[in-house]
Amino acid sequence: MPLPTLTKHLIEERFSAYCEQRVPVHVRDQVRLTFKIRGNSVTLFEQRPSFPERKNWVDILIAQFRYDQNTNKWALYWADRNGKWKKYADFIPRLNFEDLLMELEEDPHRVFWG
Repeated sequence: MPLPTLTKHLIEERFSAYCEQRVPVHVRDQVRLTFKIRGNSVTLFEQRPSFPERKNWVDILIAQFRYDQNTNKWALYWADRNGKWKKYADFIPRLNFEDLLMELEEDPHRVFWG
């Protein structure tokens, strides 16, 4: 099921702001941070120019946020080296989406930002 309209709008605003503040302007020709919403999930990924065709950009999965409409909670996932999503350890789903962004930013297990 897709995200509720209001929730989707709020997520788009928040993720746009997050991506904008996370990558400094002077390196945006080398790295970008963006997201896609599909159904009930929001996928955050980094983009970098490919080699040797620098005009093409390669997507690198960072995190996925999944919304459960039955509980109104968000769960956090990380991508392994094969691009398979794994539930983020020791992190129970939360009502507040901002809790997931804070965990992503802190990255205590070093699975998102290395």
